[in-house]
Amino acid sequence: MPKNQLERMIYALMTVVITVHAYVFYSLYVVNGAAIMEANGVTSVLEAISKQGGVYMFGNYLPIWAVIITEFVCAYTLECLVGSPLSFKLACKVFNPQETHPVIFETAIICATVGIMCPIMSFIASALYYPYYAGFNVVTFFAEWLKLVCYNLPFAFFSQLLFIQPLVRTLFKKLFCRSKAVQSVNANS
Repeated sequence: MPKNQLERMIYALMTVVITVHAYVFYSLYVVNGAAIMEANGVTSVLEAISKQGGVYMFGNYLPIWAVIITEFVCAYTLECLVGSPLSFKLACKVFNPQETHPVIFETAIICATVGIMCPIMSFIASALYYPYYAGFNVVTFFAEWLKLVCYNLPFAFFSQLLFIQPLVRTLFKKLFCRSKAVQSVNANS
């Protein structure tokens, strides 16, 4: 798919933009929605978030856009520096890219990426969303991290494998095939 560093960064950007929005929705609505609504005595997650003054992060309540930006910066940085390079190397240890069907090789990369990124991002989320108002306890922190990994891993695996990566690959192919077609037309002119 991506052939050079710029294309890899654009591919990672497309992936992270979709993934962060999916995870914020998943975290706020699916995992924590009922608790947020119950704590605020309302019947809508957005109403509950508004009533409490935002989403709890860093020991404060922040607007949803701040949560998305914070998670985006963390995820994009990790994806570019750790996730993409390491997942490709891990997939190459199991499969030879020249001899393996592209779908199988891409699936191996996706699985490796999920296996790398999910525990790391869950660790970061444990630090960002930890209830610091109750004091810090390392056992509680690691229990919350393990809980987040258990919640996030199935969602990460299936959403990346069945929805996000196929969508990103399709968009990426359309974006770069069109630009390469324009380049070849300009070169022939």
